[in-house]
Amino acid sequence: MTRTVALHHQLGGPEQGVPLVVLHGLFGSADNWRSHARQWQAQRRVVVVDLRNHGRSPHAATMNYAVMAEDVVALLDQLGIERCDLLGHSMGGKVALSVARLYPQRLASLIVADIAPVAYDHGHETIFGAMRQVERDAPESRKQADSAMAAHVETPAIRRFLATNLERGDDGIMRWRVGLDEIEAAYADIAAEPAGEGSYSGPTLVVRGSRSDYVEDALLPQVKAVLPAAQVVTLEAGHWLHAEAPKAFHEAVDTFLAERGHEEN
Repeated sequence: MTRTVALHHQLGGPEQGVPLVVLHGLFGSADNWRSHARQWQAQRRVVVVDLRNHGRSPHAATMNYAVMAEDVVALLDQLGIERCDLLGHSMGGKVALSVARLYPQRLASLIVADIAPVAYDHGHETIFGAMRQVERDAPESRKQADSAMAAHVETPAIRRFLATNLERGDDGIMRWRVGLDEIEAAYADIAAEPAGEGSYSGPTLVVRGSRSDYVEDALLPQVKAVLPAAQVVTLEAGHWLHAEAPKAFHEAVDTFLAERGHEEN
């Protein structure tokens, strides 16, 4: 019995060259990356993925990073992609790190957005509380869902981000499309270190937010131990740096990919 699930994905752009594959973070989806994908697709093939229990991908009980890395490699096989530039944000960054450690031959380069290859001890209790409140309230509009979340999450931007996971059922009730039960049950695996051992020595970009506590200076030695070739770029942003500083984020990625392409030629 296979451990992988067939990941939903969005694909576009010219087929020549090395494809860019994008992995979202916890409670994100491929939809959150549409504006970035449109820009990259002008130059290259871009695959934006819904990881398991997210977006339009299937739900599954297991969420350790070895299995999620297998999902991604299975998708690469399905699409006939031998090597790719792999970009991952937050949880997706840990999935990307796991692919780099377990299947380094599948990567031309690695881009990790605001996550370090370590276990984190801070949780998402308020997020789970907000989402469970929506389930209990059974809202019939996004405004009602936002009011339900506001009792647990003060920041409107975070509530708007979570609301991208809402969809209306045939009965008019707004419900979560993410596998919330599976995510909450597997949260210890999500907070854990990436899968695999040792380092990935290929070309790597680590982009971090200056107002984020996910890749603080104290963690840089651990980043360098796992990613010895990493360039580290700091943007004036928080954890959702691709949304908070989209132009600067895009420029950092484009510069890195252009330099890597130049070195290969």
